Amino acid sequence: MRDIPADLGRLGLGTAGLGNLFHEVADEDAQAVVDAAWRGGVRYFDTAPHYGLGLAERRLGSALAGYPRTEYLLSTKVGRLLEPVAGGGLDDEGFVVPAKYRRVWDPSPAGVRRSLAESLERMGTEWIDIAYLHDPDEYDLEGGVAAGMPALAEAKEAGLVRAIGIGSKSVAALALAVRTGLCDLIMVAGRLTVLDDSGAELIELCRRHGVGIVNVGVFNSGALAAPVPGPDLHFEYAPITPQRLAQLEQVHQVCAGFGVSVVDAALQYSWQLPGVVNVTVGASKADQITKSLAGLDVPIDPALWPALDAVRPRRR
Repeated sequence: MRDIPADLGRLGLGTAGLGNLFHEVADEDAQAVVDAAWRGGVRYFDTAPHYGLGLAERRLGSALAGYPRTEYLLSTKVGRLLEPVAGGGLDDEGFVVPAKYRRVWDPSPAGVRRSLAESLERMGTEWIDIAYLHDPDEYDLEGGVAAGMPALAEAKEAGLVRAIGIGSKSVAALALAVRTGLCDLIMVAGRLTVLDDSGAELIELCRRHGVGIVNVGVFNSGALAAPVPGPDLHFEYAPITPQRLAQLEQVHQVCAGFGVSVVDAALQYSWQLPGVVNVTVGASKADQITKSLAGLDVPIDPALWPALDAVRPRRR
């Protein structure tokens, strides 16, 4: 097994929501989310420069400032640098923040080191535990992995981080990074869920390479977090399609038949997948992370999982 931190815990807190994903979040609400997570035993926090053009990193650092740094793990991502720009308007990548920066792709060794240094400054912390190459598939899948993973390995060798990996929703990018032999962890976004198991091939691949899986996006952009399915929901960071909505309605029907909420099923699904070492969820309100924590321990009949498998489209 590679360098997989043993102290990740079952649940982590992701911070895209604290970067104003889809809607604004007040500073005090961001603090309340982190405080609620801490009270519930969460000790792994994930962020990225991409989230709110640095806002999520700044808010997370501020919120964690009152807690002992040695008692939690912190991960961020590299590959996108933030360059200041003049002008007005809002960010055009889903975050409700002023467009004061532009994202510049740079997975080179110099870019990775700069990204880590700037993340440390934004978060006001002395070290980062885990660094992931972020979404290389969005600019150059093969080139991004070929440059970014060795660059991260150099940073790890230099003692800048404790573990490295890749975070993406692209199964191809995740698989390619695992095959480099450099990953300790992969962060799989929305590809190992009750609505989308297109990342199932990664489980055996990670087993062979000794790579741990941090499963994120388990609510598929909120589709699985809503109490009632409806056309106003998001899936894949975009309005849900009629086909996916029909599938979601079936998921609700199956879960209702077992007396289980869809939210709890979405959370616990990960734990019957070999290789998953942590489930990280987002929250923009304190009660959301509190409910996620409670949902981890709700009793669920194991027969639910094959029943949900039957709802998903067959993989070819």
